[in-house]
This record gives sequence, structure tokens and C-alpha cells, in this order.
Amino acid sequence: MNNKIKKMRIPIELKQLQKNNKDHGISCELKGSNEDDYSNLIAKIPGPKGSPYEDGIFNLDISFGTQYPFQPPTFKFITPIYHPNIDNSGKICLDLLRMPPCGSYNPAITLESILLSIQLLLASPNPDDPLNSEAADLYKANKETFNIKVRQCISKSSTIPEQKNINDGPAAKRAK
Repeated sequence: MNNKIKKMRIPIELKQLQKNNKDHGISCELKGSNEDDYSNLIAKIPGPKGSPYEDGIFNLDISFGTQYPFQPPTFKFITPIYHPNIDNSGKICLDLLRMPPCGSYNPAITLESILLSIQLLLASPNPDDPLNSEAADLYKANKETFNIKVRQCISKSSTIPEQKNINDGPAAKRAK
């Protein structure tokens, strides 16, 4: 039953995300070549304007378990990032990604809402609930030095903003 819900819901949510792409710049695509497998996605989140992350594009791995939408998907940064609420393995500390009573996830929350919340977390870290205590301590003690360290990390590891042209994919190359 949940697999059927997943196959119906995720394509609709991906279309909505794509429709609103101009507003937030977030994109998402299937991970792998199976067009019917909505278990894993890759998201690209641009850093929020006015934040030290604004020059970066961050890749996230999204996995939808067998209990989705009744359990939240798991999100993990693939792109290395220096942030108080994201650890070195890419795990994210965000209430929206956890079930009550510790978190605030519920099945009505959309993929777009979660990705926007993650983007907002980049702009507004919560150093009082850290996964990366070094980043949290630096954020509290010296925000200017924190911002410099974030920008250094971005220049080393985030992907260069690019527009993916579907005409350049493997199927298009075979057709030429």
C-alpha cells in the first residue's frame, strides 16, 4: 500500500517542486536509471541569498523508506558543508525530519516544504541544538570567522551552479 502511495505522491510533488523552481532554485531528480523507482532522489539546494552559503549549490541524498509518508524520508548532505546543525557525515538536525514527540514531521508535509526548511536552516542555524559542536561554538563566539570558514568550505566542495539540459542526457546522445 505505501509503495503505491509513494509512486503516486512523489511524482506529483516533484512536478510541484519543478513548477516553483524559479522561486527557490531547488531541484530534484531520481537517483538511478529506473524511472519507476521513487525510493531515492538527489536534490540540489542553492545556498540562501544573504547567507555565507549563497555561493554554493548543495547536493542531498533523499531516501524514502517503506513506511513513507507515515515516516519521514531521510535526508543527507552529499556535498561537504560546515554548519552547526549538519554533521561531517551529512546528517541534518531538524525537527521536521523527526517523528513526534521529539520532532514535528507529519504525513501532510511535502517534499518541497522539507527542502525549503533545509534551505532556511542554512540561513538560520540553531547553534543551541548542534550536530557539529565546533561549528556551533564558532558561530556563537565569532560569526565573522564562522562565515569565512563556511565560504572556504564552499569554495572547496560545493558544485558549480549549472543548468542541466535534458537534451544532453544519454538518451539524447543516442538519438543524435
